[in-house]
Amino acid sequence: MALFSLGRRRVLPGFAPTLGFTLFYLSLIVLVPLTAVFLKSSGHGFEAFWTAATSPRVMASYKLSFGASLIAAFINLFFGLILAWCIVRYEFPGKKLVDALIDLPFALPTAVAGIALTALYAPNGWVGSLFAKYDIKIAFTPLGILLALIFIGLPFIVRTVQPVLEDMETELEEAAASLGAQRWTTFRYVVLPTLLPALLTGFALAFARAVGEYGSVIFIAGNIPMVSEITPLMIIAKLEQYDYVGATAIAAVMLIVSFVLLLAINGLQAWSSRRGGKR
Repeated sequence: MALFSLGRRRVLPGFAPTLGFTLFYLSLIVLVPLTAVFLKSSGHGFEAFWTAATSPRVMASYKLSFGASLIAAFINLFFGLILAWCIVRYEFPGKKLVDALIDLPFALPTAVAGIALTALYAPNGWVGSLFAKYDIKIAFTPLGILLALIFIGLPFIVRTVQPVLEDMETELEEAAASLGAQRWTTFRYVVLPTLLPALLTGFALAFARAVGEYGSVIFIAGNIPMVSEITPLMIIAKLEQYDYVGATAIAAVMLIVSFVLLLAINGLQAWSSRRGGKR
């Protein structure tokens, strides 16, 4: 019995202290700050909250931030899958370099990324000057914001899908091909159901990062009222004006919308996992 008991000992403490520490740490780091945001925003009544959170300028920033984040996440969902597929399934010169460059947005300071993108896509930049000949502006427009969000969100898709692709057995695809299945049929019924939970997770991570991004966007946005002002910039502007109620009201709206979207995505992920398990 002593040997059996010794063999089942855990390195970490038991369930009760571990759960207690987890809840304490989660409350201290996440729940308490979020609760403070809602308490501060509701301190002056619902009318003041509604006025600060729904002004025309703030509504335009919601539309830009959430809309650009969703579009960027969808674009990264497609190209991130292709990039992960190429890295996992093919061998080519410079593969390790490409694999390392994917993590560049993680390591690069956001301000540096914003300055680099602005210098590249400005009307006098290397890429921006080519489009300027056709009267197309990239920097200081919503299009520039979209490019910045794509840049910072791509690694989330690739790094989430890559390990799933590495563990996927290619024999399943070969078996489908031997039975006469076309490439699209094999991808739709064999590959996609396995990758779908990872794709949804990467999409959620990329969207969440894009919604709260500030450093890499603020330089290329142009910050034109009602045109290229992102919601995080509106929060900073309210804080600089000592309008704490307005800042927390906008932050509370962002928290609610982001939470609802992430909850929906996680629900889809759980549904796809259960559906894959039944198969």
